[in-house]
Amino acid sequence: MKAALILLLTCLPMIAAARAEAADGRKPNVVFFLIDDMGWTDLACYGSTFYETEQIDRLALQGTRFTQAYAACHVCSPTRAAVMTGKYPARLMLTDWLSGRREFAFQRLKNARIHQALPLDELTLAEALRRHGYRTGHFGKWHLGEDPAGPLQQGFDVQVPRWNKGWPKAGYHAPFKFLGLEDKPGDYLTDRLTDEALEFIDDNADRPFFLYLSHFAVHDPIHGRPDLVEKYERKRAQLPPDAQPFILEGNPDSKASFTPTQLAAMLDEEAYAEYRVLPNQMVKIKQRQDNVQFAAMVESVDESLGRVVAKLRALDLEQDTIIILTSDNGGMSGANFGRPTRVVNPRRLDAAYSTSNLPLRGAKGWLYEGGIRVPLIIKWPGRGRAGSVSREPVISTDFYPTILEMIGATQLPDKHRDGVSLAPLVRGEKTLGRDAIYWHFPHYSNHGMQSPGGAIRSGKYKLLEYFENGSIQLFDLEADPGEHRDLAKTRPAIAQQLLDKLHRWRRDVGAEMMEPNPDYDPTASAGGS
Repeated sequence: MKAALILLLTCLPMIAAARAEAADGRKPNVVFFLIDDMGWTDLACYGSTFYETEQIDRLALQGTRFTQAYAACHVCSPTRAAVMTGKYPARLMLTDWLSGRREFAFQRLKNARIHQALPLDELTLAEALRRHGYRTGHFGKWHLGEDPAGPLQQGFDVQVPRWNKGWPKAGYHAPFKFLGLEDKPGDYLTDRLTDEALEFIDDNADRPFFLYLSHFAVHDPIHGRPDLVEKYERKRAQLPPDAQPFILEGNPDSKASFTPTQLAAMLDEEAYAEYRVLPNQMVKIKQRQDNVQFAAMVESVDESLGRVVAKLRALDLEQDTIIILTSDNGGMSGANFGRPTRVVNPRRLDAAYSTSNLPLRGAKGWLYEGGIRVPLIIKWPGRGRAGSVSREPVISTDFYPTILEMIGATQLPDKHRDGVSLAPLVRGEKTLGRDAIYWHFPHYSNHGMQSPGGAIRSGKYKLLEYFENGSIQLFDLEADPGEHRDLAKTRPAIAQQLLDKLHRWRRDVGAEMMEPNPDYDPTASAGGS
């Protein structure tokens, strides 16, 4: 009897919500809050002790927090394409950021071909929602192609600003030099985008809306709002000295391999003193969250979410609005070396290295967890379990079918064919019963010197395959989330099984592969010596 009473009390809010929706016939609003380059531990509710994210932490208490959520790629455009289509980037032939990295002579393979825009024949999430009567608004970063393949041609009624590239045209401080976004001295970009988003909510309070608030933050340039920078400067002054602010990371596909002890000793060598692409294809990875400019950017994004929620509450829409918050890839702990000869001034490290992804390994641009594991919080009022935590592996392709199910729309499996609805997890179920999730990156990254490659996550195991020399790594993420113990040689049967499965998947989705670089010069420098 007691169990039955508990079950009844648990279900009553969901039943009431369903009846309320049926009574007024209005579908729930959807706010998709997408942050650029936010790492898995860049929020207090995910473990940060330096960045302050009160509003996002509150959202986590009201919704479901996912601890093993993944971006579909370790750079931005492919993940955004997966969000908009429910398809893997490999299936879309959109596997790198747009317009993509240029070729260099030190690259043994040519970067694979990519579409330079999200194909117009895809039925985007925005187009699907508009078919269901939603007013659709895009605010911030697009980075899925120039006109005629911008947001207004891909299902959005409103676009602010009229800028389709993946970075702020003139930084985060006014003047922004954007078409369609007015500014005045002292304005900060994250705040102004939020102003415009709140106006969109006001204008559409009497109808269902899809707000895609896709902040440029916390992508570089790393420009914090001055008042918050000052706050974090005071906070950083209270931190204890850092014994190891950076570590060396090499290329696991390289013939030169070093133990952790050797790598630590090499930091003291003159050849590895600078902040650039280093000998033996190495780069430095930031190990502590203490960047005051970046911390200020994180808190500005947190304030933005708080303002959106406050607006929904003021209009009595909070309980009628689904909120999804996530990131498009991991944090930039390894700097950007799209120009391989770049040397970072040691007095300006905060301008190049944004954050630390510890305890995860790697960074944006890497297939290690630090590059692809991201925060994800979903609040589904009246239907989801408040304050719940899901440890199920999920990925960006899942948002499309999730949103369709949550608004009561028919699924479109031939469209979002690689996605699985997360609604059961938000309701409290433990697993999706999915066999595996996949990554494919047939390119050289701006953010490290690893070979191009792919990966598969199946159960607790993750296998990485590198394309230059065919090297593989196998990790047990349950026992080793930091990916420090490679099991490829000690568990060869598991490694081969996952490798075979990864190869079958690539054939199934028609993944574009790399070809030898006819201009390859083995003596060419990648920036180091």
